[in-house]
Amino acid sequence: MAMLLSGGGSGYIYVMPAVDQMVLAAAVTAAASYFLGCFNGAVIVSKYILRDDVRTHGSGNAGLTNFYRTFGGPLTAVVILCDVLKAVIALLLSAWAFSSLDPEAALFGKYWAGLFCLLGHMFPCMFHFKGGKGILSGGTIAIMIDWRIALVVWGGFLILTILTRYVSLGSLWAGASFPFISWYCYPDPVIVILAFACGGLVVWQHRGNIKRLIQGNENKLSFHHKK
Repeated sequence: MAMLLSGGGSGYIYVMPAVDQMVLAAAVTAAASYFLGCFNGAVIVSKYILRDDVRTHGSGNAGLTNFYRTFGGPLTAVVILCDVLKAVIALLLSAWAFSSLDPEAALFGKYWAGLFCLLGHMFPCMFHFKGGKGILSGGTIAIMIDWRIALVVWGGFLILTILTRYVSLGSLWAGASFPFISWYCYPDPVIVILAFACGGLVVWQHRGNIKRLIQGNENKLSFHHKK
């Protein structure tokens, strides 16, 4: 609730308490991060530039891997740029909003924005809630938060993907390792909960890949796309 303070002879002004300011910042940055996440690069490029929705091809996923396998070409770079930039903007805005209220809240702001950016990417309201799996945006979020977290997440992803040629296996490592390395770097209960939520979403989105990996029919990474 707002506090009513005397403004001398000029009347009264309203000053919002710190708690209310934090709640408002959380609500605004959550909404902004979600809608930024909704700008799915693979869907936008395939549907509105190529006029051929990527979700009707291959795995049906609106992600970078399926886009590259289906279309390839220089437009893949546009998809990468779109998914990276939206995460960067979301985390910068949220960190700024929270740090302006409390300098120590900037880290919370990054995790908070990261969670809602992933939700927007995975479940975009403007694309019938059918989006991607959040690896590229999630990897960008890790870089924006802490280089140590990025090193573990990206290092494991690259090693597993190169050795096995299963992008999904590297992606599962990224999602599963994110909350644990976050826990190690920032043993704060709220941060850990947000980190597990982010990592859990990534792993959940790969449940179909887990099934195919177990059955032995998961697609391997190829540098050739379908004609």
